Amino acid sequence: MPKGYWVSVYRTISDPEKLAAYNELAALAVKAGGGRVLARDSRVVAYEAGIAERTILIEFDSFEQAVAARESAAYQEALAALSDGVERDFRIIEGLD
Repeated sequence: MPKGYWVSVYRTISDPEKLAAYNELAALAVKAGGGRVLARDSRVVAYEAGIAERTILIEFDSFEQAVAARESAAYQEALAALSDGVERDFRIIEGLD
């Protein structure tokens, strides 16, 4: 069964305090949803229209699990804490195998 991935690329961080509150809640929600952080806050080289900002990659055992974790009450609480503290591109993608 193909895995599912959260890919989150931050364009701007306007409120670091909101981001910190989100990080605490999101970490718990991701773990509860079965997610594993593969990359976070590491070195980034951006090409073409990319932005070399904070980038997060989280793996789930399936695409459905990744979607369910995003829709969970725990993650919705994290999103409420984040509010307008950042601008980011967030996607859920299905792995190839």
